[in-house]
Amino acid sequence: MALLTDSVTPSLPNTAVDDRLVALSHRHSFEAEQFRRLRHAVEELSATRGLHVIAVTSAVASDGKTLTSVNLACVLAEGRGARVLLIDGDLRRPSVAATLGIVATHGGLLAATSGTGRRLDDYLYRVDGTTLDVLPCERSESATYELLTSPAFRALINNARAAYDFVVVDTPPIVPVPDSKLLSSVVDGYLLVVAANSTPRTLLGEALNLLDDKSVLGIVFNRDARPLFGYYGSYYRRYFKSYARSIDRADG
Repeated sequence: MALLTDSVTPSLPNTAVDDRLVALSHRHSFEAEQFRRLRHAVEELSATRGLHVIAVTSAVASDGKTLTSVNLACVLAEGRGARVLLIDGDLRRPSVAATLGIVATHGGLLAATSGTGRRLDDYLYRVDGTTLDVLPCERSESATYELLTSPAFRALINNARAAYDFVVVDTPPIVPVPDSKLLSSVVDGYLLVVAANSTPRTLLGEALNLLDDKSVLGIVFNRDARPLFGYYGSYYRRYFKSYARSIDRADG
């Protein structure tokens, strides 16, 4: 089943919350609604196929996989009573904490899999104003193969699966490094983020070849320049009033 969202990550002035995190900073925007469209598709897959643990990856770096992971986790957490965990599984270049403004003062994924005997809850951070829990990766790690294939990591994912309705794992791009593929036995499927007019088709094809067909939940089409809103803005403006003035200026 293919999932396609016309999500956009606009470059807007920085505030306390990164404006590209539209599910937090612009909750009623057109862009945020596209992530809710993706949420609906994920919830349907959960109901029909028992989907709970989702890996988000891309063919290459800078396609927007981390922003997609965070926005998706935020909108999933909007569900009444929903328990959602976001894990930074990009051990080589962890960025979830920085994106959310989290300072991992009491450790993260590496500490949680170090065999200290402490509970997973001891390493979680709550995003202000939400019910979303985050397990950041507190520093970069080179021994990724050993960690991602370890019994401790498998146990962590299994514990998270039992405790949460959804677990979203931000993972490295799949073509340059094997890390994302190593998670295939512990996740229920992959969302592949593709940047419009940026991701080379050959590398997208290679990414799809590296993943089992049945494990690909769908493609998230990212960074298209106002793909629907731009074409049909005059019809949408009554639903997204915060954008009406910018559209009027563009039309004028």
